[in-house]
Amino acid sequence: MEDMLPGISALLKEHKGQDVTILDLRKFHAWTDFFIIATTSSSTHMNGMERHIKEFCRERDIEIFGTSSSRKNQDDDWRLLDLGFAVIHLMSKRAREFYELEKLWTPIP
Repeated sequence: MEDMLPGISALLKEHKGQDVTILDLRKFHAWTDFFIIATTSSSTHMNGMERHIKEFCRERDIEIFGTSSSRKNQDDDWRLLDLGFAVIHLMSKRAREFYELEKLWTPIP
């Protein structure tokens, strides 16, 4: 499934996802191999990005194990899509700056 990463990254960029980043977590976890992070500009943009990701996965028979948007109270700052091998994070600029996932999951030299 690692071969799907470039396609997912390209999809996010094509639909105006900003600062698309792939973090390799294979040395840290057994529950996922990668985080894919993209900044969205609004809740409408986030909804559209989620829809495009779901279409991409459906067309390639990639199972989505869960999404944070399946909850009643959708978060307009941060959405997750769990693909098993990767977790996609769609984040507002505010949430991305606050949580700093890249710093949290980058190994200390």
